[in-house]
Amino acid sequence: MRDGSCFIIGAGDLTVGSIPCHEDTDYVIAADGGLMYCGILGIEPNLVVGDFDSLDEELNSTVEELERTAPEKIKRLPVEKDDTDMAAAIKEGLALGYRRFYMYGACGGRLEHTLANIQLMKYLKNRGAEGFLCDGNGMSLLVQDEEIALKETLEGYINIFCMGDSAQGVTLKNLKYELEDVDLSDDFPLGISNEFIGKSASISVKQGTLLVMIDWVE
Repeated sequence: MRDGSCFIIGAGDLTVGSIPCHEDTDYVIAADGGLMYCGILGIEPNLVVGDFDSLDEELNSTVEELERTAPEKIKRLPVEKDDTDMAAAIKEGLALGYRRFYMYGACGGRLEHTLANIQLMKYLKNRGAEGFLCDGNGMSLLVQDEEIALKETLEGYINIFCMGDSAQGVTLKNLKYELEDVDLSDDFPLGISNEFIGKSASISVKQGTLLVMIDWVE
């Protein structure tokens, strides 16, 4: 396991003005059109991954220049492939030994890519890693056969969905609406629109996977 985190910047909607990555310990991957956001945020990516089939002329020129001057920073993918650009970026980060991934520009835009990125959080979980989908309004993560704690300083809404047929033994504590050892299913959104109440909350599931979507107020 490697120190630091892997930050992946995709080409979806980006609603933050900065990304809290640290040059000494963290690794930044631009996934295809996410290279544009790197320029806006003033971030120099360690690696750029993508098929680059939909970049504008300026970004294409940037990629081509990098291929000439720093080829180790570019991984050009075939247009026809099984992996999305985000999936390919995640595999690069895993191969380097990172086990904590923060994905920006991974939501909004095309709904199918948002759903694919939620699935990639499960891909990471199944490989002993953690993935977070981040934007300016909140964060999404998965809870799988475990318990997590959330800071008492969080304010806003929290939404909890079953991923898969069922999630067994779900317990929610110190939220506006609590649950105790309840089974959730994927055909009824019982966990939507819960709220933080100024206490350290906890979420646990004995067996199964929960998608946790936090919409915070700062």
